[in-house]
Amino acid sequence: MGFLETAVVVYLRELYYPNGFNFPLTPMSPAVGLIEILREAATVIMLLGVGILAGRTFNQRLAFFVAAFAIWDLFYYVFLKVLLNWPASWLTWDILFLIPVPWIGPVLAPCLVCVVMLIFSGTIYVRDLQNPSVRFSWKEWLWVLTGCLVVVISWTIDFLQYQSSIGVNTLEALSNYIPEHYNWWLFMLGEILMCTGIALFWRRSRTHK
Repeated sequence: MGFLETAVVVYLRELYYPNGFNFPLTPMSPAVGLIEILREAATVIMLLGVGILAGRTFNQRLAFFVAAFAIWDLFYYVFLKVLLNWPASWLTWDILFLIPVPWIGPVLAPCLVCVVMLIFSGTIYVRDLQNPSVRFSWKEWLWVLTGCLVVVISWTIDFLQYQSSIGVNTLEALSNYIPEHYNWWLFMLGEILMCTGIALFWRRSRTHK
């Protein structure tokens, strides 16, 4: 699935960025933009299907879905590097996702999130093998989900502020937007919150009988 995603991006870049991918983005028609959003949604549904089919319990299904998502995203960048020799560095800017608004940030950021996702899925899977009745508490979920929200905000806030300042639709804003500053402090706060939730679950479930 990582290679499939890469192949689609290779085709898109041949069509829209023959001289190399860069910001601002080349304008897409609303129809193509909608297809891109639906393609991303379809990818998430397929990854969810992997988790549902691979796991036997809720925890296992969640673990396999999160792990599949992380591996897919990491290998997407691996194959982009192999096929296009892109990104040029870990700090190269990329458009990460389009749902519900564009997520934009350096390549290093989603890769670091994928590492945390693999830790998260591994933690859930190991504890499920030890005791399938152990679940994340609402407080632990609050840590993790708040961290996820903070990370997403770090990817979206600059573009949303730019779009709001010029008062145009998303596609038009993307055709003029050039990212320059990324809030690494906000991103790292989100990572810390997620890791705290995972650590609290690991410690609590270690003594759960």
